[in-house]
Amino acid sequence: MSYAEILSINIGKPKQIQFKNKEVSTGILKLPANESLFLSWLNLEGDGQGDLVHHGGKEKAVCVYPYEHYPFWEKELQKTLDFGAFGENLTIRGLAETDVCIGDIFKFGEALVQVSQPRQPCYKLSIKYDAPDMPLTMQKTGFTGFYLRVLEEGLVSKADGLTRISRHPRAITVSYANRIMHHAKEDIAGIKKILEVKELSVNWRATFVKRLDGIEVNPQERLTGNL
Repeated sequence: MSYAEILSINIGKPKQIQFKNKEVSTGILKLPANESLFLSWLNLEGDGQGDLVHHGGKEKAVCVYPYEHYPFWEKELQKTLDFGAFGENLTIRGLAETDVCIGDIFKFGEALVQVSQPRQPCYKLSIKYDAPDMPLTMQKTGFTGFYLRVLEEGLVSKADGLTRISRHPRAITVSYANRIMHHAKEDIAGIKKILEVKELSVNWRATFVKRLDGIEVNPQERLTGNL
């Protein structure tokens, strides 16, 4: 059994921001919430996503980011970062991408949650920090965080922490999935290994299946905003 301390629960409704002479809607600007919140199938009470094509939904109900990466980004961006700096719902300490597997199940207050996929960084991080290379750097480092789907709804709070109650037998870490997705795109054995995990999100599964079929999926569009 493994445990992660929750340093902050962060929520926020979508806001309009300027990008390339147009307005885009984003839920990346989240703030800490100290009260207990209801976690539904889709998100935390008071939270929302601006781009429902690429964010949110049942398989990406909760975004988690390890606080252990904050010092790296503070040095990279040359600024002090507050909790929720990456648009994550949970800023945690004690479990990183190398420790967490696709399909792992955690107790979170009254709720049960399950790891569904790594977080796919997008261009809105670049807008927030005026750092064009930030999403690509996040991919290269593997400091992506990950998403949770909700298996049982319930009331949650920062004090609850995340307690792993089931580790997936295939042991495909978030870090390994990131490596195959972004760095070892022609590793057919690795792709097949990941596809054995039925708990992998529909979107990531579709991308890997297309690669097996010889259709390269270009993730750069989400990094740059050229959608």
